[in-house]
Amino acid sequence: MPDRGGGPTGPRIRVGRPSRRVRTLLMTLGVLAVLGMAFTMFAGFWTDWLWYRSVHYSSVFTTTLWTKIGLFFVFGLLMALAVGFNIWLAHRLRPPLSAMSMEQQNLDRYRMGIAPYKKWLLFGITALVGLIAGASASGQWRTWLMWVNGVPFGEKDPQFKLDVSFYSFDLPWYRFLLGFGFAAAILSVIAAALTHYLYGGLRITSPGARATAAATGHLSVLIGIFVALKAVAYWLDRYGLAVKSSDFKATDNWTGLRYVDANAYLPAKTILFCIAVICALLFFATLWRRTWQLPVIGFGLMVLSAILIGGLYPAIVQKFQVQPNEQAKEAPYVEKNLKATREAYGINGTQVTEYPGVSKTEDKTRLRDDVNSTASIRIMDPNIISPTFQQLQQIRNYYAFPTNLDVDRYPKNGKDQDTVIGLREINLNGIPKRNWINDHFRYTHGYGVVSAEGTSVDSQGRPVFTNSDLPSKGDLPKYEQRVYYGEKTTMYSIVGGPQKEIDYSDDNGEKTTSYKGDSGVSLSNPVNRAAYAVAFGEPQILYSGAIGDGSRILYNRTPKERVESVAPWLTIDGDAYPAVVDGRIQWIVDAYTTTNGYPYSSRTTLGDTTADSLTASNNQRAVVAQQNQVNYIRNSVKATVDAYTGQVKLYQWDTKDPVLKTWMKAFPGTVKSKSDISKSLMAHLRYPQDLFKVQRELLTRYHVKDATTFLSGSEVWQVPDDPTNRSGNAVPPYYLSMRMPDQKQQAFSLTTTFTPNGRDNLSAFMSVDAEAGTSDYGKIRILKLPTNTTVNGPKQVQSQFNSEQNIAETIRLLRGGDSEVEYGNLLAVPLDGGLLYVEPVYVRGGGLKYPLLRKVLVSYGGTTAFEDTLDEALNKVFGAEGPVTEPPDEGGTTTPPPPTSENPTVQEALKDAQAAFDAGQEALKKNDWEAYGRAQQDLQDALRRAEEAQSQPDRTGGGGGAGNSGAGASPSGSPSPGRSPDSA
Repeated sequence: MPDRGGGPTGPRIRVGRPSRRVRTLLMTLGVLAVLGMAFTMFAGFWTDWLWYRSVHYSSVFTTTLWTKIGLFFVFGLLMALAVGFNIWLAHRLRPPLSAMSMEQQNLDRYRMGIAPYKKWLLFGITALVGLIAGASASGQWRTWLMWVNGVPFGEKDPQFKLDVSFYSFDLPWYRFLLGFGFAAAILSVIAAALTHYLYGGLRITSPGARATAAATGHLSVLIGIFVALKAVAYWLDRYGLAVKSSDFKATDNWTGLRYVDANAYLPAKTILFCIAVICALLFFATLWRRTWQLPVIGFGLMVLSAILIGGLYPAIVQKFQVQPNEQAKEAPYVEKNLKATREAYGINGTQVTEYPGVSKTEDKTRLRDDVNSTASIRIMDPNIISPTFQQLQQIRNYYAFPTNLDVDRYPKNGKDQDTVIGLREINLNGIPKRNWINDHFRYTHGYGVVSAEGTSVDSQGRPVFTNSDLPSKGDLPKYEQRVYYGEKTTMYSIVGGPQKEIDYSDDNGEKTTSYKGDSGVSLSNPVNRAAYAVAFGEPQILYSGAIGDGSRILYNRTPKERVESVAPWLTIDGDAYPAVVDGRIQWIVDAYTTTNGYPYSSRTTLGDTTADSLTASNNQRAVVAQQNQVNYIRNSVKATVDAYTGQVKLYQWDTKDPVLKTWMKAFPGTVKSKSDISKSLMAHLRYPQDLFKVQRELLTRYHVKDATTFLSGSEVWQVPDDPTNRSGNAVPPYYLSMRMPDQKQQAFSLTTTFTPNGRDNLSAFMSVDAEAGTSDYGKIRILKLPTNTTVNGPKQVQSQFNSEQNIAETIRLLRGGDSEVEYGNLLAVPLDGGLLYVEPVYVRGGGLKYPLLRKVLVSYGGTTAFEDTLDEALNKVFGAEGPVTEPPDEGGTTTPPPPTSENPTVQEALKDAQAAFDAGQEALKKNDWEAYGRAQQDLQDALRRAEEAQSQPDRTGGGGGAGNSGAGASPSGSPSPGRSPDSA
């Protein structure tokens, strides 16, 4: 431009490239960023590989990894090729642009803009859709492995006569392929249509033909492929009816064909398949006819047929054929559902026996004598006494017990007895000084087993410990006591290096140790240290001097987490429990194989079915489900996790389960034979709780075997809510050694009760033989009470207990002085035609922070007793004294000798306490604070006298009712929020 004048313009500013130093710096930062992201990704991969190798399950990692990689590349490449080929073909079939319309002139600038980048744009689009499709396909690795390794069930569905494996293993894979095909067809149609439009093959506003012949033929073929896939979908939908969910009567998630499915939907799907095939052929024919008239008409007829034949016709059949005579029409299909559901959940062998619900025996002495032979009644509730274990056996603050203890069997005097057991695990919150070294290097493990008799307490209401103290000693033979892997051990630890670990403390001070196991991953390699520093977000791992030669990092330390990691195809039971086996502490974990494709079997949601009052308050007890909704389940695997080495072993338990056989083909060598289970380990295996809860939920409806009763809904039961708390959740099942009416001797069992739907009286009692290795293991027995007889259910028994005046007054006194009352498990035991209920009652008194057993509730035949000991309560209920037995060691007693008369000192003290309490209430009404203070002092004195009287030698076996109330300013305490129902 010429100079217009106006004076000097000044120096010209030049905008040039950055200096070499800046470019070098930017390039260096970019390279470092890329390397950082790459190493972060590598760290996650490398630490996973190291962990799987450390637990000797590297084949699980490699099989899963290569399956995901293979699916990613195969299906990603197929999708990229499908979309890319159709873009390329549409571009190749573009028409010459001789006569430019206004529409094409507007598009020309876009064509010109992308012309230099066409290849890159094509590559970018195909790469993007390929990545998305590949990532989606890699998530189907379970479906692929089950399809390629599937073994037959040896059972055929009643409608199509196909093996169940077709629905469980084949059909899911075919549906995935069909979904992938639909996605490829739709994306190809969209990509081809846009390309044709961009290059003039399709026109919207231009005069003349809307599409060139080439574009018409291309898009018609693609749409024809889509319609052909729809025909395949209609054909697969025929088989899908056998595993289709629907709500039917009172049964949610009913699966299988009903009358309308077999007589309307099934023929409709066949007709629609034929129509779709014809419609697809019409689209393919446009390659020769070059017109969309017939294909469009055919497609419209297909849509109309889908509405009329696939929707309206079945609705007419349901309305005018099924509903007027539903029971007769549906009965054959209900019978198929009943049979399949009972088989799929392993409840087809359930033994249902009529049970009177009331005893006709008049000899109360004989009934009293029969109690001990019928059941070893467990008065130690493992879900209540964890604080007692904590207070009496914690020893150090950096140890802790799980919230819910476990019940197992251990020999005592030559006989197995129910035992409450817990491990003293590490509790980082109790460490005196929290820092990185203490958290991860010094306080690394728990120490020892603590166990107590399940059927007895000492004279103070405390557990009778069979193994206790630190180091633990007692009835168990010598074993490795260090607990590096446990339910509460959730943080990583670095062991075996120069930094010593605190082993335990005694009167002589702290003992130190260094981990000698081969568990964990070595940190001697600097690459490993760097990888874990990145993976755990802890840079000190890289440079800390506490890590040296021999250091190993332990993580993934909870038993359920380890089993789930090495067997990602298993569903894990919510309750892992410890056992001492051959000198080692072994965590025993039950695991299940499941499928959602068992024809005619109704579905259940594992998360809901396995929930109860314990899982509501303890998240650790929740089932770890691979798929939450299933319609087939087997306890196919028993797993163990060594508490010291973390070694995981999987044992085949159900040798007939085809799902497990399929996974064993996919992951050979990961599951050991059932014959490898040692006799000592077998003694501690038991029937799993979550499977039992699933089965009991199904048996609320599927205990009946005839379609007529099932359809009427008259025999529907429900699992009662836990009456011992206000959570509103189902009562948990209880382990108990007991004898059912058809058994000759007691067996370790898992039990529950049922009530009629919407009512509280008892309708049935269910038990399963939980003793592994016995001939009756897994046998389910149901005692069905008559509908014309009303027998109190758990909630009614608890209400009766709360409403009796004498009991209510005692409870009020127990709560005096800032004490809390907690109700233990309400156990039900069948006895001579009736039901015996037993419930322990615990008190947290005064300054004590842990519950002690103070009273026992017993109810039988409408008679209720509330006494200091179980024997006293049984004697009162039956009006007869039971056999006298010697108390065991340590002051505990299983069946203490009943007193010949009431202890007058206790009675007098309780009367004085009641009088003092009443006087205090009167003083409050009159605002006479001086009189209220005297009354409170009198109340404290009376409670102290009651406690002293109950601790006298002539009162062995039970603890005093008010003996642990303690002194306090308020005559009424607060109930425990988690375990106490409303009381009178």
